Amino acid sequence: MRIFRSSSTGSAFSGWAFLLALLLWLPQVQAVQAELAVIAMAELPAEARVTLQAIKRGGPFVYERDGVVFRNYERILPQQPRGYYREYTVKTPGARNRGARRIVCGKPVECYYSADHYQTFKRIRE
Repeated sequence: MRIFRSSSTGSAFSGWAFLLALLLWLPQVQAVQAELAVIAMAELPAEARVTLQAIKRGGPFVYERDGVVFRNYERILPQQPRGYYREYTVKTPGARNRGARRIVCGKPVECYYSADHYQTFKRIRE
């Protein structure tokens, strides 16, 4: 491993220290997220449009877990305080369970569609 020497202080640190510093800095760079893709409401699957209408009405919802706090562990959506986002199931034809499709909304109504169980999101444009 190569040693880097600072000419101003005379201190030395290894390439490992540089690599560690770089790795600690990267999450800050990644936190500045690129714009999410946008999907028009008319482009959503019919079941997603039905779910979005139920969200706007305040229910009723088909699934018991609809409306629970979405914690954004994936950090794909913009960072917000805990409790800001709520998740809702989009019915998937032929699925025996809730399926993978979701709509996640924040306050005021700012909604995102995920067709792949939170792997990707598209902001819903009305």
